[in-house]
Amino acid sequence: MTMKKSYIVLGIMLTALLFVSTSVFAEKAPRVMFKMATIAPRGSFMTQVIDEMDADIRLQTNNEVGVKLYYGGVQGDEEDVLRKIRMGQLHGGTFTGHGLGKIVPEVRVSELPFVFQNYDEVDYVRQQLRDYMTRQFEEKGYIVLGWNEIGFVYTYSKVPITSLEVAQAQKWWQWEGDPLSRAMYDALGITPIPLSITDVMTSLSTKLIDTAGITPYGAVAYHWYERFEYMSEYPVTNVQGATIVSKKIWDKVSPENQKKIKGICQPYFDRLSAHTRVQDQKSIAVLKKSGLKIAPFDADGTTKQLDFILSISKKARENLVGELYSQELLDRTLSLLEDYRKLHPDSHVQRIR
Repeated sequence: MTMKKSYIVLGIMLTALLFVSTSVFAEKAPRVMFKMATIAPRGSFMTQVIDEMDADIRLQTNNEVGVKLYYGGVQGDEEDVLRKIRMGQLHGGTFTGHGLGKIVPEVRVSELPFVFQNYDEVDYVRQQLRDYMTRQFEEKGYIVLGWNEIGFVYTYSKVPITSLEVAQAQKWWQWEGDPLSRAMYDALGITPIPLSITDVMTSLSTKLIDTAGITPYGAVAYHWYERFEYMSEYPVTNVQGATIVSKKIWDKVSPENQKKIKGICQPYFDRLSAHTRVQDQKSIAVLKKSGLKIAPFDADGTTKQLDFILSISKKARENLVGELYSQELLDRTLSLLEDYRKLHPDSHVQRIR
């Protein structure tokens, strides 16, 4: 038998073994089941990744631990899920920075509006802060199974946002209870409409709101783009995500398997982040093909509007010191970003063209 054929046979045998093992485990409930929830719809890449991770965890812990995932927001939005975790009805879930910030407010420091310009900057700063943030969650009673990226958020509107006056005339959506967007809107003199993310599509249809921010992939997946005509070229923020479980359920897992699970999970979420970036780029093509127009910040040929927005974002993040994060953590985050840009003077803005 040739070497190539040997590898093929070995691959088939390993695949068969994994299939048989997971099929056997599927028939027997694990000793510890993580009941988790996500707003991601069933069949999305997020849920596929977690299903694969569940099979891997069951296999490597000899079915001591498994994951049961409730899809599509059936357990409510992120705040509903957090409440159910505290009540013991759920053990964990997938969250954006909005939900994560309800547990550890400091985690929002890497989502500051109009600060991060591209993926490489985001990766560098978050990687430097990751151990610190993970410890903060553990101190609050949660274990981070894995960190992932939701993506860059852009503004969608009925009209091009070309000035502060135009912006103030729109009916903006604000994720209910979100301090980052609230600080930015306050600095701009805008009174937004606070809503749960699950209420946005209905509110767009009833014209309660007409302007909102979301990732390109999110705009396509949730069909929000069908209610808009324009998309901003400049990213507002980059949203972080993480999947967490309560320490109460985690402590029921043997120390040996805790170590195994921590080694298993993050590579799955790295895959998810990479996939999300690809999907965002594909979604931008879909948005353009649908007729959505790109609204530039510098339509008048100057950087006046962008400079104004950047000064406002500075005011907004400074106003959040003591509420979300310390001055020390803010300074550290901005210093890390500055270090990266010094090493990479060609760092550019993730604009939509």
